[in-house]
Amino acid sequence: MRRTLLALLLASAAPCALAADLDLKRVVLSQGGVGYFEFEAQVTGDAELSLPLRREQVDDVLKSIVVYDDQGGIGGVRLPGEEPLSQAFRDLPVQPDDLGSLPQLLSALQGAEVTVAGPRPLAGRVVAVAAETAALPNGGTVTQHRLSLLTAAGLQQTVLESADGIAFVDAGLQARLGRALAAVAANRNADRRVLTVQSRGTAARTLRVGYMVETPLWKTSYRLTLPADPAAPKGRLQGWAVLENLSGQDWRDVELTLVSGNPVTFRQALYRAYFVDRPEVPVEVLGRVLPNLDRGSLPAPEEALRPAPTAVPAPAPAMAPPPPGGAMRKAAPSAQALMEQMAAPPQAGGAVPVESAEAATQVTFRFGQKVSVQAGQSFVVPVVDRDVPAERLALYQPGTQPLHPLAATRLVNDGATGLPPGVLTLYERGTDGAVGFVGDARMGVVERGESRLLSFAVDTRTRIDREEGRTLRHTQAVASQGVMILTRMESQSFTHRLKAPQGEARRVVLEVPRWEGWTLRLPAGMTAELAPDAHRVTVDLAPGESREVVLTLERPEEEAIGLGDLGAPDIQAYAESDELPQAARDALMRLAELRRDVEARRRDLTALEGRRAILYAEQERLRQNLAAAPGESDLHRRYLAKLGEQETEIETVQRDAQAAQTALAEAEAAFERGVAALRF
Repeated sequence: MRRTLLALLLASAAPCALAADLDLKRVVLSQGGVGYFEFEAQVTGDAELSLPLRREQVDDVLKSIVVYDDQGGIGGVRLPGEEPLSQAFRDLPVQPDDLGSLPQLLSALQGAEVTVAGPRPLAGRVVAVAAETAALPNGGTVTQHRLSLLTAAGLQQTVLESADGIAFVDAGLQARLGRALAAVAANRNADRRVLTVQSRGTAARTLRVGYMVETPLWKTSYRLTLPADPAAPKGRLQGWAVLENLSGQDWRDVELTLVSGNPVTFRQALYRAYFVDRPEVPVEVLGRVLPNLDRGSLPAPEEALRPAPTAVPAPAPAMAPPPPGGAMRKAAPSAQALMEQMAAPPQAGGAVPVESAEAATQVTFRFGQKVSVQAGQSFVVPVVDRDVPAERLALYQPGTQPLHPLAATRLVNDGATGLPPGVLTLYERGTDGAVGFVGDARMGVVERGESRLLSFAVDTRTRIDREEGRTLRHTQAVASQGVMILTRMESQSFTHRLKAPQGEARRVVLEVPRWEGWTLRLPAGMTAELAPDAHRVTVDLAPGESREVVLTLERPEEEAIGLGDLGAPDIQAYAESDELPQAARDALMRLAELRRDVEARRRDLTALEGRRAILYAEQERLRQNLAAAPGESDLHRRYLAKLGEQETEIETVQRDAQAAQTALAEAEAAFERGVAALRF
């Protein structure tokens, strides 16, 4: 039976030529989380080259693959579908599990026409395959399968295990089975895909294929060795790139390039099959018509018979103008230009192991020697090894350490390219030449010509105490057209008391915050640097020196005050302020007197109006009592006399109120004139 199944499979499999393999030659790793892999092959004439991929890499490869064939033409790129097995068996009556045994395969192909070679040759259509148990001559049993065929002579049977070979009469079925078996072989590793590149040409040439796929982020770590002399201007900087080969294939003698930058990268599921969602239209079927039941009719009124106005069709909406494609193409980065730039073979480094270059948005490090890294291994390669300006400082950041500054060094990138970000380990060389560890620091991107302060330890031998205080003082007062504008200066002071260690000088960098709208006022002879969120002021201390440094942030504030709305106490308070000039104080004092006169007149008028209201109420009470008292009684005569007295007092109060009203109007007019005329 094994010979029979093998013969069937060999007869079913179509012959296929093996494609040549592409060799990995160049790797470019970007800090954008992607890597460019370029392969080469020497070809002559038409050629097919195979490139194995992992399943998760296919989307990126379809998005970024590029083929360079200068003397030939690209015939296309072929790749198995996302689900190659399901597609290969889509038109077959069998499934991949049916290939596990010949009886199961023939049972799935019931009705297929076959020929059986062996002791009893047969030809016919498969009816059934049944398992049966047969006794062995020496005892025991064995399971065999009886094949039933419908032949020209009728139903006949044969034992599959005794057949030498089985062939399918239908050549098309034989070919489809062969393609299905090939798909099974190609899909033996479900996580792998084989990409086939077709090249058309006649001459011998070099074919290059490249693509971008997701790769681990390569990291940078630095080592800075400071000399024994604290005043030495330079230190030795070494930078190392840490990378991993998780591409699934070995790197053997590849040209390695590292790119530091922040490019835009994304993924798109190009390997997935998408189908357009189309609306479903029902099938038109001519069915029976059932009219509605008529309920009768009545004559319509005349107004209902007038024709309705003809509707004017609405204008069709104007088509939107096409987007400015030219502008979009101009603004978008050129992927082809980037690929060609990255695909260009790097120049040999010669005596220089690493050649760095700076582009508009990235820095590249190309290695002069080829590297080899096995799949799954990490690799550490040097990218920087040179002397750099490095000045020792003490950086005071109260939010990090309120009592002591941080030991730091100011590193200046005087190289030809920027330095990528990374961690930095600092060493210090002693007077005897021995090297000791002093701390770690974090370093961001350092562009060419820029500097960074790298803090690596706490300087406990230098002491700094800081106090904060806030004040508000008037600096200017302007009055015009009844409005006084006061300018106040709000100040935030930072008082630093510094003390250097005995026998050691210190250059201390003090940080005070940067606030929007605030400016820094410095002591004479000092300058400041601007960090993203702080002002930095440098102070030099002699060995053991104590010193006090006051740094002040100031912010002006303006307040517009309507003088006509102020009361006498408010105006008096401004007039007594020592922060205003004397001329302004005198003018406000006169204005306060006018306001007090207005308020006094208003109080007099209010008192008279209150007295008059009381008299009116009393008269109303007397009139009610007078009406209730007998006409000739003493009480009646008493009410009449009292009513006369109050009438006389009311007349007096009314005269006084009129006079007070006039005086108030004059006082208010005088105050308004004083407000309008106020200038300082």
